[in-house]
Amino acid sequence: MMTETALDETERAIVAKVARRLIPCLAVLYFVSFLDRVNVGFAALTMNQDVGLSASAYGFGAGIFFLGYFIFEVPSNLIMKKVGARRWIARIMISWGLVSAAMAFVSGPVSFWCLRFLLGLAEAGFFPGMILYLTYWFPKETRGRVMGGFLIAIPLSSALGAPLSTMLLETSLFGLKGWQTMFIVEGLPAVLLGIAVLCLMPDGPRDAKFLTPDERERLAAVLEREGTQATHASLRDGLMSGAVWRFALIYLGLVIGLYGFGFWAPQMVKSLGTLSTLQVGLVTMGPFALGAVAMHIWGRRSDRSGDRNLALALPAFLGAAGFAASAASTDPVLTMAAFTVAAIGIYASLPVFWTLPTAILTGTAAAGGIALINSIGNLGGYVGPVAVGWLRDQTGSYSGGMLALGAGMAAAGLLALTGRRAGARGS
Repeated sequence: MMTETALDETERAIVAKVARRLIPCLAVLYFVSFLDRVNVGFAALTMNQDVGLSASAYGFGAGIFFLGYFIFEVPSNLIMKKVGARRWIARIMISWGLVSAAMAFVSGPVSFWCLRFLLGLAEAGFFPGMILYLTYWFPKETRGRVMGGFLIAIPLSSALGAPLSTMLLETSLFGLKGWQTMFIVEGLPAVLLGIAVLCLMPDGPRDAKFLTPDERERLAAVLEREGTQATHASLRDGLMSGAVWRFALIYLGLVIGLYGFGFWAPQMVKSLGTLSTLQVGLVTMGPFALGAVAMHIWGRRSDRSGDRNLALALPAFLGAAGFAASAASTDPVLTMAAFTVAAIGIYASLPVFWTLPTAILTGTAAAGGIALINSIGNLGGYVGPVAVGWLRDQTGSYSGGMLALGAGMAAAGLLALTGRRAGARGS
């Protein structure tokens, strides 16, 4: 494990000042991003019947987003490093917002698949770009809670987006159906925020007008010092390292659970009883809201524990257990409890995971390696939803799909433990 120098009191105060300024803003950007990515799960409650989508066709379309995402992920992050975060993040947000709003014009399986694929291309690079951007500002010892503060947008977008999306499903603007209204209303904020990013977002500490000159230099010096301690600095290191590929496989398992559950949760909840569309949205809030709390608490705890791999493995196994329990349950209340356990496991694992690769990658290796990990891992966003849809069509039940998601989470936990045994700690 690398030798690190703890932050002194002044440096901690600077980092806290940066966190107060940046994390809420970045979380809002990711909230909108994730909502536009998964709101199709709520649209499916009425859209599938309107445009003739079977469970398999919907699952394929939900997942094909990640094939487009995969193709452009690494090039996108390398471009961002060259042209700067502000310009590139703005470009990504504006283009994905326009494509997301265009989802209102889906008319059948082919147009659904094409627009989902284009949405993946448009959004490629946003998430790894944000992770890379956070490494420009925050030292390693603070990244568990920082990642938790940023990534909390994932469960919150599902928790708050659930009642918002289902409410919009019952709203009609300009004669459009509810799901069409939802796509437009939830897609356009990304365009507006993209314009705001272009005007307001600093590329790095040396451009931060909210810091004094001394604070800018002090923070930059800390991060440069840590950069010299990183074990992977070249693009080859970032793309060819065995550790990076192990991280990619871990993330693949986590993402299978994340999106397999996220895209199908509204329909699974609806299948548990005779709930209205709005009631489905309200009930679906629960697992995601508790997942947000777990993410915050566990991310901070991992900063104190120092054993990142164990802190990653434990919630991954918890998520696997939750999915297994949901597959075995026939009682709606117990099934919802199992879904909640699974969600807690998924979301608690995410901020801890991202502390590991960012601890060993710097410079071009960070740009390429983080993007590679995210692109390989996000193929799980294709595998998970497609597996659930296919097994649902084959068996008439969601149980097989839940077992598949649980297997992905369990595999991620086992791979995390192999890193622990090798002494590869990312604190």
